[in-house]
Amino acid sequence: MSDVYDLIVIGAGPGGLSAGLYGARAKMNTLIIEKDRAGGQIFTTNEVANYPGSIRNASGPSLIARMEEQCEEFGAKRVKDTIEEVEFDDKIKVLKGKKEEYRAKAVVIATGASPRMLNIPGEKELKGKGVSYCATCDGEFFTDLEVFVVGGGNSACEEAMFLTKFARKVTILSRSNHLTAAKSVQAKVLDHDKVEVKWNMEITELKGDKRLEAMTLRNLETGEITEYEADKEDGTFGVFIFVGFAPQTKLFDGKVELERGYILTSPNMETNVEGIYAAGDCRVKVLRQVVSACGDGATATVMAEKYIENNFDKECSLV
Repeated sequence: MSDVYDLIVIGAGPGGLSAGLYGARAKMNTLIIEKDRAGGQIFTTNEVANYPGSIRNASGPSLIARMEEQCEEFGAKRVKDTIEEVEFDDKIKVLKGKKEEYRAKAVVIATGASPRMLNIPGEKELKGKGVSYCATCDGEFFTDLEVFVVGGGNSACEEAMFLTKFARKVTILSRSNHLTAAKSVQAKVLDHDKVEVKWNMEITELKGDKRLEAMTLRNLETGEITEYEADKEDGTFGVFIFVGFAPQTKLFDGKVELERGYILTSPNMETNVEGIYAAGDCRVKVLRQVVSACGDGATATVMAEKYIENNFDKECSLV
């Protein structure tokens, strides 16, 4: 059974890296599989001020870089591959990727969630041409231009504040008559001289050829339709969309129990399938933050270790 890992972690966000770190420190033969770069959603965050004990002025990339270092220091293996199929019915779990097939005694699913789209005309076509879901990634491209932020929660307000470093004006479009962000975050937004909030407003269409040039707005209270066009000298503007996330769990539909697309777990991160655990934003939970994802990952691996000890003979361990 030399080709069977003790633990495979799918995903390398905070939850996945935490699971991998705990696995490697416990001397489990641990593999972390990530289809893209490590970090998940936090990688796009400019400032991480609420992670206990982090360095001053920590950013998403700097925090993730340290987590990666820790995993490597303790011997966790890492590969880039996209898992396309999973088989969880047998004692040894099988993960089929584009590049290789992997087998493990236990699996931690930490696939996270991705930004939700508005699903309006022009959005898909203008993605990367004025439409963005990441202020940290794309904010600099809109230096001295006008930008609009869709949403009213913490992410929308925090990213709006970040965009004030580049844009000459930031307008938040809120579908309701209030913001849902934390009061401290709301205060910063409402007091900033570069930020304006338009209430009861939604975008119904985005327009442009090779770049975003115009959009149609609807007032949800009055029904009034208005058209916004880019300043003639600018030629374009930005729309940043922050309206929540969709769990990346389609691969596991029918394999583990889901609730509204999120993986249902016990408080110990156990799914309804023995040997399969979930951590981070992909699971049903109240708080989706770095600190809670890391806690999930740690708990999942500790429980996976106990499961392996109780269900596998020592001679099945990897060299």
